[in-house]
This record gives sequence, structure tokens and C-alpha cells, in this order.
Amino acid sequence: MNRAKRIDNLSAGVFNEMEERKRRVEARGLEVINIGVGSPDLPPAPHIVEALRRAVEKPRNYTYPLVGLRSLREAVAGRYKKRFNVDLDPGSEVLELMGSQDGLAHLAMAYIDPGDVALVPDPGYPIYEFGIILAGGEIYPLPLLPENRFLPDFDAIPEEVARRAKMLWLNYPNNPTAAIADSEFFERAVAFARRHDILVCHDVAYAELAYDGFKPVSFLETPGAKEVGVEFFSLSKTYNMAGCRLGFAVGNAGVLADLALIKSNIDYGVFYAVQEAGVAALSGPQDCVAATAATYQGRRDVLVDGLAALGWSMPKPQASMFVWAPLPPGYSDSAGFAAELLEKAGVIVIPGVAFGRRGEGYVRIALVKEEKVLSEVVRRVGENFRFK
Repeated sequence: MNRAKRIDNLSAGVFNEMEERKRRVEARGLEVINIGVGSPDLPPAPHIVEALRRAVEKPRNYTYPLVGLRSLREAVAGRYKKRFNVDLDPGSEVLELMGSQDGLAHLAMAYIDPGDVALVPDPGYPIYEFGIILAGGEIYPLPLLPENRFLPDFDAIPEEVARRAKMLWLNYPNNPTAAIADSEFFERAVAFARRHDILVCHDVAYAELAYDGFKPVSFLETPGAKEVGVEFFSLSKTYNMAGCRLGFAVGNAGVLADLALIKSNIDYGVFYAVQEAGVAALSGPQDCVAATAATYQGRRDVLVDGLAALGWSMPKPQASMFVWAPLPPGYSDSAGFAAELLEKAGVIVIPGVAFGRRGEGYVRIALVKEEKVLSEVVRRVGENFRFK
């Protein structure tokens, strides 16, 4: 059978290779510690679990959920008002998703025709690029460089590229770089989008995982943002509900209507029981969110301080669940270093090159293990490597 050419541009090569190496290491009897994949290890708060349990017992919740719960959309709007002081119309400016990746993957189908250009961060979360590829579009990579605080330089985009571009992907706090953005940056993004008639898509999945008193902002707080863009939010990281698959797109009503049209031809919506759990998460006590952020901050300090003492220094992120670690002294190949770290120490991290060409020279570390496990990571690294 001859598969479609578009699939040739999709790759899970690095991840598949790491999984094969993991099996070989485990066969030697060494327990592997996986701090590569950003899958939360913490459970949802008890009031969320209880709401889900009660909802699962309701027979009416097993019908096709073709229309999202009004109470859920109101809860999203209420949370955005309280957290960001952003007003949203629950009926037209909120759309529930099967996790934010559902919308991130499918929105390009509504706005990208073959040959259209999308501006995609490099390094960046792979789904931005894959969504454009599946829609037949062309990708113009936006370099995220340390000298620019891992923010794209809109002035460096050639005018002919900007004229052809139809979508711009942003993500702050950022995955994988853990970089943050301020209101001034988003003002520049809105001005750029208006000037060139570009749809801005901002992924804000890590807005509540922030440390040392830092509070990330929403793109939609920026005047005029709703006129040019949408924002994607997820309950996966904030409320530790990754397996529930619940997220939202909010913002421009026309864009959300187009995304809803695409989705109406693909799926039947989010399980009603999960939607009810989402209402409990968004409307209930938020001390669980602060507790989750505090847990990640403690893990960050254990890992970063411990590795720094060994001679492997890296910035402490102000937000996200990741550390974007420059390769230690003596290394320049991120895939090669990640493979060596797994083979010698039984520790999985993700090579920076998996997130784009500009990711070379880094590895991404996920803070998804208890402090004692991260201390064990530090011990293993110290036993098997000498950086000084």
C-alpha cells in the first residue's frame, strides 16, 4: 500500500529510539527513571475525583456529548475573569476540547490550504508543526534564541513571508524552553498580527505552574487580542487531569466557530462525566493549584541545585513543568548525550533537537518525579559523569 506523502514528514524517531534504548537498559537490571515525557504524576484534588465519581454513576451522562455543558463553559469564563480579568461569552467565546492538543492539532485544517505559510516556533511543541503539515501548509520556523529570552523576533521575519503567513503559534510559559512572556511582548504580537492579517494561536497550558511569586499573563489580556486570536488552555497540568482529556479554546468567536465545525465532523465531544469534573476543578477551591505549583518548585530546586553542584549548570525556570538544560561541558550533541545518560545512569531526558533544529545544544527535563527520585537522578549522574 502506498501511504500519503504527508506522513513522510511526521517523525517520532527520537522517541522511538529512546524507548528501544530503555528496553535494553532495563534488560540489564537497571530501573530507568523517566523524566522525559511531561506526564503529571500527581493525582487530581479529592473534590475533583469525587465529582467525577458521582458523574460516572449518572446514566444520562453516557449519551453522545454533542453539546458541551453550559455550566462548564460558564466555569471557564468565570475562571478567566477571576484569574486574568478577561471577559468571555460562554456561548460563543469558549469551546471545550478533548485536551488542548485536540484544538492545537485541528485548527490548521480550518485556516491553512496547501501552500499557505504558518509561523511556528523553533524549538517548539511538535503538534504545532504537525498540524500544519497535515493541513498541507508550509512552515516558516521562528528561532527562539537565548539572547532574545526565547521570544520570537517579529522584526526579523521577511516581509514577503509575513505577507503570506496565515497563522502564528505562540506558547508562554513555553514548552520546551520554559521561557516566559510579558504584556509588552503580547502587545507586539497583536500589532504584528493586525498588520499582516494573521491568526494568533497561543498555548497557555502552563499558566498556573509558576514559581517564586511569578504570575504568567494571558494573551487575551492584551487589548485587541480577541480580534486576532485564540488561546488554548488545558486541565491536564493545572489540575493533574491529563488522562481525562479536557481542555478549551477561548477568544475570537469566529475562529472558535470554525474549529467547532471541523470537530463536528471528527468527534462527538467530551464525556459528560469528565465535563462535570471540569466544572468542579474550575469552580471549586483552588488551593490544589497552588499546592501543585509548590510541589514542582521544590522539585525544580532539588534537581537544578543538585546538578549544579556536580558542574552541570542550568537556569531555574520561573514557570512550566520543564527545565531546559544546556548540555554539560564537553557535549554538543543532544541526542548523543541523552543516549549516554540513559545507558550509563538509567535516566531518560528528551534531546532538544526533538523540538526543532534550534533545540540542539539542550535537553528537556520534566519535573514529574518526587524529590527523592530526583535526588536519585542527581546521585546517578554524579556517579557516572564528571563535568568539572
